[in-house]
Amino acid sequence: ISPVYVNDFIINEPTKEEFYFTSSRMVPYKRIDLIVETFTKVLPHKKLIVIGDAPEFKKIKSLSGDNVTLMGYQSFDVLKEHLAKAKAFIFAAEEDFGIAPLEAQAAGTPVIAFGKGGALETVQGLDSPTPSGIFFEYQTIESLRLAIEEFEGKLCEITSDNCITNSQRFSDERFRLEFKSFIDNTYNKWRNNL
Repeated sequence: ISPVYVNDFIINEPTKEEFYFTSSRMVPYKRIDLIVETFTKVLPHKKLIVIGDAPEFKKIKSLSGDNVTLMGYQSFDVLKEHLAKAKAFIFAAEEDFGIAPLEAQAAGTPVIAFGKGGALETVQGLDSPTPSGIFFEYQTIESLRLAIEEFEGKLCEITSDNCITNSQRFSDERFRLEFKSFIDNTYNKWRNNL
């Protein structure tokens, strides 16, 4: 496990806007196609912005409706700004960890994530007293649509402060402190056994 540089994403007093956001390399397992199709086919009244490039860009573009904006590759500053202003970050991949949802939370943005893999550890769901996001059960348009609708009904429960606080559990500072403590304890045990 490595640290996440969450402090690079914190923006003071971000103003949320009426768009959903995702960013990723456009490769099949990231399921950007699922996100884009959901907004195009069943949520045409909601806006989606996508940052990312790679092999599937043309395919994703062909699936995109008028409510979907594909920005391609963008600088870190542009990514950071969109993360902070988005209503929510959507993460449809099954990853062993997944840094992008933590970066979104560090920017104060809730996450709507596929409920498998690392997202279950990095996102606090609605069963938490301090939720930072919501999960969808299946990688289907219907499951994602239902999660987005549920999210919109729970906006007052999922706060930017919850998101930022949750992201700090994975900060580079905490990683360094706990790693140093582990090494010191291991060394001291070894030394005491000499």
